[in-house]
Amino acid sequence: MLTLEDCIGLSGLDEEEILAIAEHEHIPEMAALEMGNYLCHTQAGERRIRRMIVDDIHAARARGDTRHAAVLKSALAHYLSEHPPGHDSDTT
Repeated sequence: MLTLEDCIGLSGLDEEEILAIAEHEHIPEMAALEMGNYLCHTQAGERRIRRMIVDDIHAARARGDTRHAAVLKSALAHYLSEHPPGHDSDTT
């Protein structure tokens, strides 16, 4: 049986990135993991994930949650290091 950590390891994303997707889409972590795994295989999907994280940062700042905004900024920095804008990840 695969654990959530196993699935995260196979997804191409880290837990903070998955949590940002879950927050943005208002879905459970496992559904966000599946969605993120699917999206990170195309440039359009990668742009969508970046936009979700940026939207979450703006929402956290708007409600005055600077601590959460900082966590999300860290998640965005990690995501950009692993999925730089403009690289060709399209596997189709």
